[in-house]
Amino acid sequence: MGPSPAARLALLALLSIGLMWADHRHQHVENLRAALALVIYPVQVAVDVPVQATAWLSEQVSTHQQLVAENRRLREEQFRLNALMLRFEALEEENTRLRQLLDTSTRLRDPLMIAEIMSVDLDPFRQQIIINRGRMHGAYPGQPLINAQGVVGQVLESHPLHSVVLLISDPSHALPVLVNRTGLRTLAVGTGSPDRLELRHIPPAEDVEPGDIISTSGLGGRFPADYPVAEITRVERIPGEAFAHVEARPLARLDRSREVLLLTPAAQPDAPEIVVPTDHLTEPEEVLP
Repeated sequence: MGPSPAARLALLALLSIGLMWADHRHQHVENLRAALALVIYPVQVAVDVPVQATAWLSEQVSTHQQLVAENRRLREEQFRLNALMLRFEALEEENTRLRQLLDTSTRLRDPLMIAEIMSVDLDPFRQQIIINRGRMHGAYPGQPLINAQGVVGQVLESHPLHSVVLLISDPSHALPVLVNRTGLRTLAVGTGSPDRLELRHIPPAEDVEPGDIISTSGLGGRFPADYPVAEITRVERIPGEAFAHVEARPLARLDRSREVLLLTPAAQPDAPEIVVPTDHLTEPEEVLP
């Protein structure tokens, strides 16, 4: 039979008091405490790892969400700035075109009117545009049109609020022109392509070469003289043929224009100058529509 509980309690109390007195007086328990702490430390670390991992993971998730939100905001801002940049570029191009038209208008002797192109029809068999100026604005059939680069065409039909314009590239259109460098007169005929005209009835011996600029000659009374039309791009002289094959590129960029100028020469014609080219023509003829 062992000691009673009271005896055990008293013994433990005395032992505790003795250890406390020994530690206080001689620091004998310090080494034991250090050894126990060394043994317990891995357990403390193992217990603390889940807590630290949870805190780190929470921080990483929060940081990732912030980065995703910031990335989304920056991407939206970039899209918005790109859209604004495109708009600014479009406005800059429009201002450039309008300045060119204004510069052109200040150099011209003939009265003029600015019009915007509403639609474009560049079918190989019909090269026409529609502009937002009609009879109520002073437009009339046969009225010549230019832009900042050169001759565009002439009004084919004039309605109250809009007009149909026949481009110089239309296969049924022919324009009396001359080569600026030599003064040679010829006929610029449309081919159905907005970037190609044919110059008719030029003998092989004539002095024409790529790079020559052709302008309106003023013959026919429809287009005033000295307006640039095209640049010669190809000259082919085939032995045995009566005429050279000469092609030119319109200066007016017929497939890219957005604004045009309507000229009003001193004498307004009654009908448009639409010339149907044939192989035997030596002088331009008018064929009324």
